[in-house]
Amino acid sequence: MQYKYLGNSGLKISEFIYGNWLTHGSQVENETAMRCVAAALDAGITTFDTADVYANTKAESVLGEALKGQRRESLEILTKVYWPTGPGGHNDTGLSRKHIMESINGSLTRLGTDYVDLYQAHRFDASTPLEETMHAFADVVRQGKALYIGVSEWTADQIREAHKWSKELGFQLISSQPQYNMLWRVIEEEVVPTSEELGLSQIVWSPLAEGLLTGKYLPGHEFPAGSRAASEGVSKFIRSKMNDDLLTRIQNLKPVAEQLGLTMPQLGLAWVLQNKNVAAPIIGASRPEQIAENIKAGGVEIPAELMAKIDEILGDHINRDPKQTLADQPGER
Repeated sequence: MQYKYLGNSGLKISEFIYGNWLTHGSQVENETAMRCVAAALDAGITTFDTADVYANTKAESVLGEALKGQRRESLEILTKVYWPTGPGGHNDTGLSRKHIMESINGSLTRLGTDYVDLYQAHRFDASTPLEETMHAFADVVRQGKALYIGVSEWTADQIREAHKWSKELGFQLISSQPQYNMLWRVIEEEVVPTSEELGLSQIVWSPLAEGLLTGKYLPGHEFPAGSRAASEGVSKFIRSKMNDDLLTRIQNLKPVAEQLGLTMPQLGLAWVLQNKNVAAPIIGASRPEQIAENIKAGGVEIPAELMAKIDEILGDHINRDPKQTLADQPGER
């Protein structure tokens, strides 16, 4: 396991981050979740990402229980705030001072820790003045409840403005957490250059396009039993991408993976890590053995000709539109 600095800070994180978005508290049983976290620790993963909204706070509780007894100083625990939690009352969402202050306290209680290493704005809040949000984050840092601040799915302009406030208020904004994978590259044109200029790293979610890039979905076949696409809660992303042309093109990536001695999931993760602004991809697991396999993607260098071959194979299924980040943000509440 390699460890990388996050942004221009002195904080190091593991090259792979264990995340529990669609697993803990919902998709897998707690006993399996515990074994997956143990496998992550055994693999050298020290960084764990969650959010208060995952499974409506249950995911944080499961992660806190799974990490109980570990040396806190040897871990980096990341969580987020924005989306509705609890009963979803009128102040139970967004980045208002009230919601941030109440949410950090709830997260710390569920995680069983006095502080988180990185507290992230899960989305941009168009209904709350950015000044209010950033002052609240500054106070969370001063109170010792978070060491650093990050954002998730913010545009380059929003990151730049937030960075100005963080400098003025005396805390460090060090990371961006966007979706990023072979098919979804909307951060490359604007967010990545801005982040490099300002000293932020990317922590990327869905590096395997919610399982599409594993190659397990075959054109003209039923979805495999137990797969995400076969579940009732299939995501909008998978539903919009499930067509035989794309599935065929993904199957055509297998010779590229084989040439590198990689599995398809390893190829997807290695591809993400070719971007030098990416500190780490977030990986999940429904089985402990997946973790040891996936982290073999670390340190793999994909030659330029194979990177170009991947682009050729995927063709116009690649989305590079930087406007997509803003389009996908929630509007005013």
